[in-house]
Amino acid sequence: MKKHFFLIALLCGMISFSAGAQDNRDWGGLNRYAKDNAAMTAPEKGEKRVVFLGNSITEGWVNTHPDFFKDNKYIGRGISGQTSYQFLLRFREDVINLQPKLVVINAGTNDVAENTGKYNEDYTFGNIVSMVELAKANKIKVILTSTLPAAAFGWNPSITDAADKIASLNARIKAYAKENHIPYVDYYEKMVQGDNRALNSNYSKDGVHPTSEGYDVMEALIKPAIDKAL
Repeated sequence: MKKHFFLIALLCGMISFSAGAQDNRDWGGLNRYAKDNAAMTAPEKGEKRVVFLGNSITEGWVNTHPDFFKDNKYIGRGISGQTSYQFLLRFREDVINLQPKLVVINAGTNDVAENTGKYNEDYTFGNIVSMVELAKANKIKVILTSTLPAAAFGWNPSITDAADKIASLNARIKAYAKENHIPYVDYYEKMVQGDNRALNSNYSKDGVHPTSEGYDVMEALIKPAIDKAL
C-alpha cells in the first residue's frame, strides 16, 4: 500500500512539475511581441527609431496614451509584471533586432516587488548595466530613467521597505548615468509625495501605475530628453 501511495504521489508531482514547466516556457516573454517585431521593416534612411523597454508602466503608457507613441513613432515594448531579469533576456528580440537609434529603459519596480524572486539591488543594477552595454555594443543610444516612487505593492504586502529600496536603486542608476555620460530622466522627483515617498495620488489610483495625468508628467520629461539625445 505504501509503495502504491508513493508511486501515485510521485506521478502527481511529475504532472504538477510538467504543468508548471509548460506555463513557464516563455518566462522571458519573447513571444509577447514576436509577431509585431517580425512585421517591422528595417528603419528607413534617416529614421530615428526609439524603443521604450519596460514593465506594466510602459505597457500601460502605450494603452493610455497611444497617440504619444504613434505621433512620435515610438515603439513600446513593455510587459506587465516583468523584472529587469526578463528585460535582459528579451533585449535582443525587443530592442537590438529592431535597430533603433535609442532605447529608453525603465526598470526596477517589479524587482523591488519581488515578482521573480528575492530582491537584490546588485543584481538589478547589474541587469541594467548589461542592457546598457548591449545597446552600446550595437550602436544604440540609451536613456536611463528612475524607478517610479512606490510606498507599497498591493499584490505583495510583505514588502514594507519599498521606498528605501527604490531611492537607493535610483541613486545608483543616476550616479552610473552621470559617470558614463548617459542621459538620465528623473520621473521620481516629479512624482513622489509625502513622508512615505509614495507615488503622488494625483498621478495614480493604486500607488504604482500612472494615470493619464501621470503619463502627462512623464511625457513632459522624456520627450525633450529624447529630442536632445537624437
